[in-house]
Amino acid sequence: MEPSIENSIRVIVVDDHQLFRQGVRGLLQRTEGIEVVAEAENGQVALQQCQEWSPDLILMDINMPVMDGLEATRQIKRLFAHVKILILTVSDTEEMLFEAIKSGASGYVLKNADPATVIDAVRRVTAGEPVIPGNLAMQIITEFSRPQTRSTRAETQDLQPLTDRETDVLRQLSTGASNRDIAQVLYISENTVRNHVRNILEKLHLKNRVEAATYALREGIVAEERHHRDS
Repeated sequence: MEPSIENSIRVIVVDDHQLFRQGVRGLLQRTEGIEVVAEAENGQVALQQCQEWSPDLILMDINMPVMDGLEATRQIKRLFAHVKILILTVSDTEEMLFEAIKSGASGYVLKNADPATVIDAVRRVTAGEPVIPGNLAMQIITEFSRPQTRSTRAETQDLQPLTDRETDVLRQLSTGASNRDIAQVLYISENTVRNHVRNILEKLHLKNRVEAATYALREGIVAEERHHRDS
């Protein structure tokens, strides 16, 4: 059954090349459960469209005139924190990926990816699961990991303890694993993984999976042998 508009993922496509925008729009519009509500040729227009259309997700190019994708991402996340941003770009450098995640993006897909990969990324990011190239996941987590400040340590006294299974899931998160990967390793369903991740974030007062993975590394929850191998 075709989903109602209310239940569709509302997307804005942002790219300075009209032909590419229209191609992506056509791909997404043909996909069940996804609705493209607007297009934008640069970050400034994207910011305006975001205010007008209240999307769930923005597919954002990086290199654009007037306002680039990184600056647009920072401004949109500051004003509309609930909006997920998926970077879609030709650049695959580690520095660019770090900057995109630091700016508030939840995922990163290359423009030469196949259509199924782009659609899967849209759905995963909308569901709260970051999309990061596996070979760079641990580097990003390490980049985000910082020693706790005194105030942060004081706040941890109010955190709720995790169950053994939640700790298992958190340990897997620290490797950059996807929900599907975690489900396979722990022999549980992806829906169960999502529930555990939600509980982990609530109990630890964390905003997203990257913060959860950082917490795991900082607190030594990640398996010792894995930590040594990847550091």
